Amino acid sequence: LQLLGDGYAGFLTDARRLLRAAVVEAGGREVDTRADEYFAVFVAAPAALAAALAIQRKFLARSWPAGHQVRVRIGLHAGRPTLTETGYVGLDVHTAVRVCSAGHGGQILLSGDVRDAFAGALPAGVVFGELGQHQLQGLPNSIALFQVEVEDLPSEFPPPRLRT
Repeated sequence: LQLLGDGYAGFLTDARRLLRAAVVEAGGREVDTRADEYFAVFVAAPAALAAALAIQRKFLARSWPAGHQVRVRIGLHAGRPTLTETGYVGLDVHTAVRVCSAGHGGQILLSGDVRDAFAGALPAGVVFGELGQHQLQGLPNSIALFQVEVEDLPSEFPPPRLRT
């Protein structure tokens, strides 16, 4: 935002276009956008992972304004939030936000619940690197975090960003 100044609005429009295309292509549904945040839901974990991988690849390959590098962090969590007339609510929504917040730009983090949803049947070339148990802000219990690792995306990141 500081680097792009008045060009930030156009950048954000382009970024959201990439996000939406990847989510729709994977069969997901946009739920909410706020500032630079984007929230989508998927029926199954493999679709969410497909969208996350597509997003990271598109952001990495894209030429951004003034040669800047744009990296997004993605957090995946599986659960059963409650759908109300104003959107999804519940601890699973907060968990997804906290998983995302623990990540770094260019990284895809997922909870143990997402890992378990794959029942050991990962897509070819995908590894879930273990990052350990972490107490994320505002959650009652610690959760296992994993990092998605594939050959064509960065996989070296600092430890999860934790706020207490």
